Amino acid sequence: MSGSAKETDATDRALVARIAAGDQGAIQALFARHYTRVFRFVMRQVRSESMAEEIANDVFLDAWRQAGRFEGRSRVATWLLAIAYNKAVSALRKRREEQLDEGFAESIADEGDAPETSALKSDKAEALRAAIERLSPEHRAVIDLVYYHEQSVAEVSAVLGIPANTVKTRMFHARKRLAQYLAEAGIDRGWP
Repeated sequence: MSGSAKETDATDRALVARIAAGDQGAIQALFARHYTRVFRFVMRQVRSESMAEEIANDVFLDAWRQAGRFEGRSRVATWLLAIAYNKAVSALRKRREEQLDEGFAESIADEGDAPETSALKSDKAEALRAAIERLSPEHRAVIDLVYYHEQSVAEVSAVLGIPANTVKTRMFHARKRLAQYLAEAGIDRGWP
């Protein structure tokens, strides 16, 4: 973990301790720091904006209720993503028969790139998003956590509640499938 990541986690841990003591300002600060990340992660899982908003809000409600039980065995961000993942899986089980809005997830812009850069990456990014959408939910979750949320194998293991070796196996198969899907779409492995 880099110095800045350690500082971020130390701040997050201090916020969780304050939340456990009943500090409403601390939950607002934690929400402000992590809501977008949690929402985007859930959105990629459930592919429904309203469901993702509901789940993301529930994550922070659970963080409020469970702050006193946070043991610190993982980063706070990992803890929040684990709560989010479990809630997303439960929601999908409950609403399996509903038609999910598949196009919406593709419309979420990556705020990290300038418009010119986004335009250059657009075709390849669309092909990559389409390829990721073709993955199984298990493989999609691993790819999302590793590449979009920069989680380690151990952290992904904690979020998904599976052994580290299973994470590695899923990662291997997900990458293999992505390469196959991208090749089918005529995209080489070179990225801008």
